[in-house]
Amino acid sequence: MQNKTPVYLVALALCALVSGCDTAYYWQAARGQLDLMQRQRPIAELLQDSTTPAATRQALNYLLSARSFALEQLQLEDNQSYLQYVDLQREYVSWNVFATPELSMQNHTWCYPIAGCVSYRGYFDETDAEAYANALKQEGFDTYVSGVGAYSTLGWFDDPVLSTFLQRGKVSLAALLFHELAHQVLYVQDDTEFNESFASSVETLLLQRWIQQQALQEDWQTYRRMEARQAAFTQLVLQHQQQRTDLFQSDLETSEKRRRKAQLIQDMHQDYADFKQTWQYDGYDNWVAKGLNNAQLSTVAAYHGLKPGFLALYEVSGQNLTTFIQECRRLATLERDDRHQHLNELASGNIVYTQN
Repeated sequence: MQNKTPVYLVALALCALVSGCDTAYYWQAARGQLDLMQRQRPIAELLQDSTTPAATRQALNYLLSARSFALEQLQLEDNQSYLQYVDLQREYVSWNVFATPELSMQNHTWCYPIAGCVSYRGYFDETDAEAYANALKQEGFDTYVSGVGAYSTLGWFDDPVLSTFLQRGKVSLAALLFHELAHQVLYVQDDTEFNESFASSVETLLLQRWIQQQALQEDWQTYRRMEARQAAFTQLVLQHQQQRTDLFQSDLETSEKRRRKAQLIQDMHQDYADFKQTWQYDGYDNWVAKGLNNAQLSTVAAYHGLKPGFLALYEVSGQNLTTFIQECRRLATLERDDRHQHLNELASGNIVYTQN
């Protein structure tokens, strides 16, 4: 295993040099990460342990196969990620706090010594996350707390397989693993939407190949129906996000913006009711019941906003994964607005992308 300085110690050291740095926040992150490291067990050991449930053993063997496939496809060095297992004994590994101003769809960002600026703040304890979100509410922000089933340390640690992974079906489990490994391929500081949309795109591209190799066509059809439903719901959310952006950027008085925002929330509830009738699916009820504030809607764009552009880039890269990744790395060297514009124009078909 490669020796590395623990990222939280680096962060704490840098934090000590920065005036106003929230040392308490970094300590909770350090404790949470250390807890995972202390509780992990080698998957190879679990597979040999006669007390390991058969279903867990089967899922772990499947995951190891998917991991080997992804490392080969992405030409990633075998850095020992996802060869350890942690039984979390809780629903989520961590909780992210998102925040936006009351009358803006612009995400609030937090900047860290290692990861750069991102549009969320993570906690290993749900109570801590809720407390921080409530403090932001007192400052006038819309806030949203979301449970996280997996995350990547971007190669700073050998990320473990979490018990939350194994709650998924075969295709969904592979999708999660491909998504997290994609973050090790390409990560751009200060651009959450680019990073998450890239990882979501790689996830989709690898899944298509994985399904063929594993003859999981029946599972794939089920997953594709779920994806189509999710895409329709995502489009609904993005449309409402744009409506709010247009409203907040208008010259209307603040009181009128608040009134119309409340009306847009009611409109979204009605649109969701129509969505449920069309798809005969109520799986988003709990999410919608959270209130549909600006921060909540902003989380959807972070994972899917640029994905159509990435998938279009894959097509003009000759459906060659190596070429596609090279082009994504080239885009990553551009200024944030320029790379977003390139991807959005690719998605709309307004430009023909030429490779250098």
